[in-house]
This record gives sequence, structure tokens and C-alpha cells, in this order.
Amino acid sequence: MEVYRLSRNKFADTLSGKGAALKGARWNSIGVEIIYTAANRSLAMAEVAVHFTFATLPADYMMATIYIPDNVSLKKFNVADLPADWNAFPHLSVTQKIGDKFIADNKYCVLQIPSAVTKGDYNLLINPKHRDFAKIKILSVEKFPFDKRLFK
Repeated sequence: MEVYRLSRNKFADTLSGKGAALKGARWNSIGVEIIYTAANRSLAMAEVAVHFTFATLPADYMMATIYIPDNVSLKKFNVADLPADWNAFPHLSVTQKIGDKFIADNKYCVLQIPSAVTKGDYNLLINPKHRDFAKIKILSVEKFPFDKRLFK
């Protein structure tokens, strides 16, 4: 399967959970390395756009297309598997505990999780410490300009 990651230019050519570990996010606590990707380009864009106005949006975003082979271990969560307020903003520590456990257990390489931004879409979280991680490859990286109409 192909997944997508939107990131700043200087980070676009590498797959690392170090950036997520610096501040933590919905699915990981500070210090826990995890790689956030999306099932489609539009979701990758939406997941970034919710954090900016057009004036504060950096101009150097790049879209990476990432290949995850079918034989990479994957666990799926659906909305029914999650606590009632899993998509609250700001996020709750309960969702961080889910992601932290996914990384600590190291049983699966990828966790498919519902998007809190786009109902019905899925993010795919990658465990960079899992043995299957070496099978995951960046296929391409392209400049990604945001359409200004998104920020009106």
C-alpha cells in the first residue's frame, strides 16, 4: 500500500519518529518515536492545515509517497475500538497511551487509526523500532503547495 506524509523540506527524505517525539501529539507522548502518515494526500494535507493559518504556513512543505509492503505487520483500530472522546481537541492523554503502548509492545509495525480531522479516513502510524520497518521505503518526494483558498 502507499501512504503519504507531508513534512518540511529538510525532513522529507527520511523516515524518523524523532520529530513527533520532541513534542508528542495525539497518538504519542513526548519521547516516544512514531511516524505519522495518511491513507491519502488530502488527509495528509488536512492533518497539517488544521495547525496553521495561511500567514503562518511554511512554504517548504513536501509530500512523500511511502510504500508499505503487504507483508508488514499491521493492527487496525476502528472508532468503536477507541474511547468516547478519542478525537477531542486538544487531544487527551488516553490516545497517547494507545500509541505509546503500540510502540512499547513492538508487536506490529503499522497502526491504522481513524483520523480525528477527517471522519471516515485513516492515518497509519509507523513504528520505526519494529523489525519490519526496514521494508518501508520512500517512493517519491514532491513539493506540495497549499491552495490559498483553504485559508479564507
